[in-house]
Order: sequence, then structure tokens, then C-alpha cells
Amino acid sequence: MSSTRRAETFPANTPAASQIFTTVLSHGPLTRLEVARRAGLSPAAVTKAVRPLIEAGYLVEDADEPARPTLGRPANPVRVDGGRALFIGVKVTGDEIIGVLTDLCCRIRLARHAPLPDREPKQVLASVAELTGELLAEAADLGVPVLGLGIAVSGDVDRGAGVVRYSPFLEWRDVPLAELAAATTGLPVTVDNDVRALTVAEQWFGAGVGLSDFAVVTVGAGIGCGLVVHGRVVAGAQGVAGEIGHVTVDPAGPPCHCGNRGCVEAIAGDAAILRRIREATGVEVADTAAAVELARQGDTGAREAYARAGEAIGRGIATVANLLGPERVVISGEGLAAYDLFAEQIRDAFTAAAFGSAAQCDVQTRPLPFEEWARGAAATAIQSFIRADQQR
Repeated sequence: MSSTRRAETFPANTPAASQIFTTVLSHGPLTRLEVARRAGLSPAAVTKAVRPLIEAGYLVEDADEPARPTLGRPANPVRVDGGRALFIGVKVTGDEIIGVLTDLCCRIRLARHAPLPDREPKQVLASVAELTGELLAEAADLGVPVLGLGIAVSGDVDRGAGVVRYSPFLEWRDVPLAELAAATTGLPVTVDNDVRALTVAEQWFGAGVGLSDFAVVTVGAGIGCGLVVHGRVVAGAQGVAGEIGHVTVDPAGPPCHCGNRGCVEAIAGDAAILRRIREATGVEVADTAAAVELARQGDTGAREAYARAGEAIGRGIATVANLLGPERVVISGEGLAAYDLFAEQIRDAFTAAAFGSAAQCDVQTRPLPFEEWARGAAATAIQSFIRADQQR
């Protein structure tokens, strides 16, 4: 990942120290003994790692929490001081960018939206820089340093290199976004796939806290999937792990922009649903809101399109459950606005296709606005900051 020189570095340069800090970040306040148990480390290792983090102000003894009795003297819990640093997260969609300013605990302090009239990389970069500048000005008023910028983009993103390899919605190929954004904003920049970024936030702060294996499936313009296996977000050797949108569920189905036929996304993505409704009804539905309204009015063609989408999504989720056996699958994305139209089909298809105990996977919905996706981008920036010394 290309970036500018950091004004400040995280005072912990070992995997154990980063793990300890992340444990407190997700589960705190915790006593040192509780941290040791959760992290699987010795109390001595925890004490050694906590000391410089307290001295640098990243961890604080929690005066609001009562000391907890132990075999020796009462133990004071420690927690992350969220106000110690700020981070910026940006989510880029096909027609707008959403920026958030978060604290170190990834709590959103401010959110801003800006239209994106041009998808050319140069214009998108200028819009991101302008929005980032606004958030930096707000941070300056707070007197707290901004230590990183995360950018979330759909498609094939190589986080390590900071390069967007291919984004179909933006029509980008091989854009070195991290390097360009770092040079423009002056901040260390992390670029990641938008669904993986959302998954990082869910792992640390949302529906995945405390789970070692879970998945986030997003429905809407595209069908995405973020995977956590043995406590780590999986990107795969080429950075495209979790692409269930391009799992074939109907070999005779409609063509997909990836070149195959019958992919989940080619059946259940917003554009695919609109196209099928137009073909079935002859009605020129303008957008997804119009399609949802038509289906809720009882139009047979529209309802069938959503039913088929639900079946494809359910089979895609079952594929994830059969391969990885996650404890939970969280369904999110803007497509949940139509969830009532295909919830039954998702459930039935999942149950039918899930093998054995994989059917016991907890499948739940979690509607999240795009501000939360931008928050996911900020979470990747926080993650990069915490692990910086291990990534060099």
C-alpha cells in the first residue's frame, strides 16, 4: 500500500500487541486478565503490551468501571480512548461518494454526501479529495489528529497494492487509487473492496463481534460477500475471495457482465431484476423503487422477478455455508428495501441447498445505510494503522 509518511505511528509493533489492542477495541472495557483469556496470551505479555499503549494515550484505565475482584488486588479495566485519534472513511458508489469522520472506536462523528457526476478516476479522485478536505477541516476544529483515510470501492481491489484492478460499476481497470489519493490528500490511504471493508466493521463493532467464522452478504446493485474465517477477513491469493455474485446457479440463465451465464448477480442484482420485469410486463420501470412498488401492487411479472432473485440469493448463501460452515450469515445492502418480496424464497432455497448442519447457520438481516459502508472504509484505515509495522 502506497502512502505518505505518517505523522504518528501506533506504539505497538508486534502481532500480539495489535491483537491485544483489537481485543480491547471490540470487547472492552476489559481487565488485563480478561484480555489475556480472550486473546489466548499470557498475563505477562498483556501487561507488557498495555503499558506503552496507556503511556501513549490509546488505552486508559476506565475510571467509570468499578474495579473487578481478582485473587490478588482488584483489577481496573482498560478501554480504548476513542477520542485519541480520528479517521476518515469514504465509500464510492456509481453516482455519489459518502464520507465519514470517525473516532478510534469507529464511531461516526460526521457524515457528508457528494454527487459523483463523472466516473473518470481523475474526477472521482478530485471529489474524494474535496470531501476529505472538508472532513479534515472539521477535525482541525476538534483539535484531534486524523491518522488515516480508507476508501471502499466495489469490484476487484488489491488492498496490499492499493490498486483497483477492476470495478464494473465505475468502469475502472488498474487504477492505483491508494497512491493517487495519498499524494492528493497527504494522508496514509487504505483502499479495499467495499464489502470486505463493511465486513471488517461488522467483525470489530457489529454483528460479527465474538464470532470466529461468519459472512456478510450484500444485495443491491451487485451481490457481494465478505468472509471471516478463523477470525480473519479473507481476501484470497488474488484478492477476489467471496465473489458469490459470480457463482453460477442457473447455467441456462441470463448472461452476466463477467462473461458467464446464470450468476447470482445476473439474476438478483438490481439491473437484472429491472430487466426481467421489463421483459415480463412490458412496463418501463425507471428504477428499483418503481419495481418494488409494482411488485407490492401485486403485478405477477414483478413478483416473479423478485422471487427468482430470492431463490438465487438463497442458493448463493447455501454455497457459502456448505464451503465454509460460518456461524452466521448477515444479509445487508440497499436491496433489503425489497426484502419482504423475496425473504421466503431466500429462506426456502437456502434450506433446500444447505448440506447437513450447514442449514443451522444463523441467517439474519441487517439493513445498513451507505454511511455504514463508509464507516467500514474507516475501519480498514484503523486496521492499517494498528498493524502498520507488520505490513512493511
